Amino acid sequence: MIRKIGTITGIYRYPVKSMAGQRLNTAQLGWHGLEGDRRFAFRRIGVQTGFPWLSAGKLPKLIHYTPFNNEKEGMEQMPTHIRTPTSRELEIRSAELQQEIAEAYGSPVEMMQLDQGIFDEAKVSIISQATIAAIEKESGVKLEVERFRPNLLVETLDGKAFEEDDWVGKTLLIGEGANAPALHIYMRDVRCMMINLHPTTGAVAATVLKAVVRMNENHAGAYANVLRTGTISTGNQFFLQES
Repeated sequence: MIRKIGTITGIYRYPVKSMAGQRLNTAQLGWHGLEGDRRFAFRRIGVQTGFPWLSAGKLPKLIHYTPFNNEKEGMEQMPTHIRTPTSRELEIRSAELQQEIAEAYGSPVEMMQLDQGIFDEAKVSIISQATIAAIEKESGVKLEVERFRPNLLVETLDGKAFEEDDWVGKTLLIGEGANAPALHIYMRDVRCMMINLHPTTGAVAATVLKAVVRMNENHAGAYANVLRTGTISTGNQFFLQES
């Protein structure tokens, strides 16, 4: 059975892991998520664990660095530069940027590019407006979508908070037709302290994560893998395939 469950209201990608994101009207959904999403990351030199990447969990000020392409040929282009919190514009692979991040972190780092992306759990993350609104009410903090760093922001017909939990193990179809892009909802999104950070000021509001823990066992949103590629746009309807 296939039933309509909502509309895509926002598409986001994050060219450099843990740095500021970009909001798009249209994006290409490939086998490795949205094209250009999390294709760069700083690696912590000397770290031999399975997760050597420098994230905002270890250096919160990373969210104040903004990737951009100075050739101005469109949002689909990979970033060439990073705008720092002090408005310096540094080449993405420059020694100056590497040194600034290393000094802030307190240990050597290097910029890496991975064609298949650097993801925590799965290729695509989804959260609903209703879920964010419920957390906002419970926490008493005005919440920006960017705190949750989703790829897809959706408005559901039911408007039920944490409805994403019900999609786990099922297929989401984006748009209509036999070739509509499709996602397999893989797991619930386990949240960390990132959602406590204001995406612009960096101010910390610990009540946000605490609210998610109380309300839904520390889950908000869902992770998905790609079943069928294609173009997606804001305003696309999406459907749940249950069998």
